[in-house]
Amino acid sequence: MIFNKHQQDIAEKMDLNVSKSNWKDWKWQIKHCVKSIDLLESLLEIKLPFEQRVLLKKTMDKFPMSITPYYLSLINTDDLEHDPIFRQSVASVRELEFSNDDMKDPLHEDKDSPVPGITHRYPDRVLFLVSNRCAMYCRHCTRKRKVGDVDSIPGKQEILAGIDYIRNNPEIRDVLLSGGDPLLLSTSYLDWILTELEKIEHVEVIRIGTRTPVVLPYRITDAMTNMLKRHHPIWINTHFNHPREVTASARDALTKLANAGIPLGNQTVLLAGVNDCPRIMRSLVHKLVLNRVRPYYLYQCDLSEGLTHFRTPVGKGIEIIESLIGHTSGFCVPTYVIDAPGGGGKIPVMPNYLISWSTNKVILRNYEGVITTYKEPLSYEQTFCDRNCDECNLQLPLEDAAEYRAVGIEKLLADYDNTIAIVPENNDRTERRKAS
Repeated sequence: MIFNKHQQDIAEKMDLNVSKSNWKDWKWQIKHCVKSIDLLESLLEIKLPFEQRVLLKKTMDKFPMSITPYYLSLINTDDLEHDPIFRQSVASVRELEFSNDDMKDPLHEDKDSPVPGITHRYPDRVLFLVSNRCAMYCRHCTRKRKVGDVDSIPGKQEILAGIDYIRNNPEIRDVLLSGGDPLLLSTSYLDWILTELEKIEHVEVIRIGTRTPVVLPYRITDAMTNMLKRHHPIWINTHFNHPREVTASARDALTKLANAGIPLGNQTVLLAGVNDCPRIMRSLVHKLVLNRVRPYYLYQCDLSEGLTHFRTPVGKGIEIIESLIGHTSGFCVPTYVIDAPGGGGKIPVMPNYLISWSTNKVILRNYEGVITTYKEPLSYEQTFCDRNCDECNLQLPLEDAAEYRAVGIEKLLADYDNTIAIVPENNDRTERRKAS
């Protein structure tokens, strides 16, 4: 039942005129977000010790709290300390436990920003922050530095500047809209942004990152999905972290998006005390694919300020992936990544199944521990690539093959590039050579 007794009790405490239609109105939900300790205690029918209230207030002064009534209604008050919904939504004094490794902007999104709102890290795609508004302030947010900062909410001129940057850089084929949450914009305003991006010939794909199906599923209205259908190809990535978040309302929202022809992916963050368990993660990915959502990434928790208590060892993520590969369908297995501090981008850290290799064969192991071999071809005639595509014997349709400059390991592997090593900047040995 989408509107149950527990939800009705919470709603009535917040608004004497509440009804089922009010509860499912996303604007009502936003208007009645829980932002104070007093209201939290009243709605959950709990009483926090005075000392804890003082410390929570201190936390909220630095990292504000805002929880939709819908998401609050999912909390199991019988075990608040371990409840995954409570831990993701309610402020904690542990957020003030900073380590020496914590950073305000660990991914250097601001440093990789050529114009406000744009992060251009990868060659052919950009992150476009079009909103600073979220339905809920997730306690594990990597952009906690921006939460509640009204001065950083992008205006229309800033959005136009970002669109101009994309228009003037023809290598950009993929634009990821994020924030904040793009679906917290009005439907008409988001429609305008998508329309402007579609006018740019070299933009092939637009992606939207949103947590509304998780914390505010009522935002996925018929008007929203009908608008999105006009802008294909649109891809949407959601952010479910625990199986209990896949409620009837969430499933309804996902159904609307999938029925609109929108490919859906999910980006889960590995969180201590929330989902750092192979059984929990397997249940989550199974529920996702049942609702036509492909598990996309499993993120190692970032080094943002206030997230120390959420971080797990990388080995826990490897253990979870080992419990999925071979044990369930391949499309249920996300890629486990670390978003490298300093703006290095997403680095896969998957289990190693290649044990060794020689000239003629490679040695592999499977999920059961079976060790096997794969024989290499006895005769392989390599196609030497000098980038002279007109004389190549491969069928390369040049009108659809974009030329680009190889970087990193690809550069070392390329036949047409004479680079033999990549040397870090300020390498001591290289500096000594310069000095001599």
